[in-house]
Amino acid sequence: MRSIALNLALGALFSTHFATADAALVSRAGGTMVYDSDRDITWLADANYAMTSGHDADGRMTWSAASAWAEGLVFGGYDDWRLPNALPEPAFPAYGETASEMGHLFYEELGGVAQQSLALTHNANYDLFTNISDWIYWSATTYSPEVAQAWNFRFDYSTPSLNGLQSFNYKEFFEMNAWAVRDGDVAVVPLPGALGLCLPLLALLGARRRG
Repeated sequence: MRSIALNLALGALFSTHFATADAALVSRAGGTMVYDSDRDITWLADANYAMTSGHDADGRMTWSAASAWAEGLVFGGYDDWRLPNALPEPAFPAYGETASEMGHLFYEELGGVAQQSLALTHNANYDLFTNISDWIYWSATTYSPEVAQAWNFRFDYSTPSLNGLQSFNYKEFFEMNAWAVRDGDVAVVPLPGALGLCLPLLALLGARRRG
């Protein structure tokens, strides 16, 4: 019976450690960040943190201001935040563009549907985020045919028929929202640490067996 209890305990520990291995979006840091295991990137859960943090009144900035905000952001002990990438670039404004980080999030992770309100058409992952703006989000990627413009994306635009659209606009003429993202995970527990957690459990079970 004790060997069965040991196996169950170890199974529970390792299943907790590896439970998120196949999950595409995983809540991190008390719900303040969201890890995308498909892309190995971590999003701020607050999609308009520039506003809620008090950095900007409505969170809408020119491209250079948005880039500077993301790159200067320190959150959760990390200082390597950035705007999301929009690569590879489509040849023209496009719906269904899932190669970009925002397009992947909208279509594949949140279950968004082109030209429909994301607030009304989404999956359960939508609840991992807050403050998704009804405006447009800058990407970090310059529109290569004209470097004065940059790619952007509409998540839940005030005109629903434009949702899911990746387009481009002039960097310093338009003010848009900024959603910070960083490379990698923020809460990975290395395997040796997981094994370290086993030792007290093994000692306890061994002591009980000897008793």
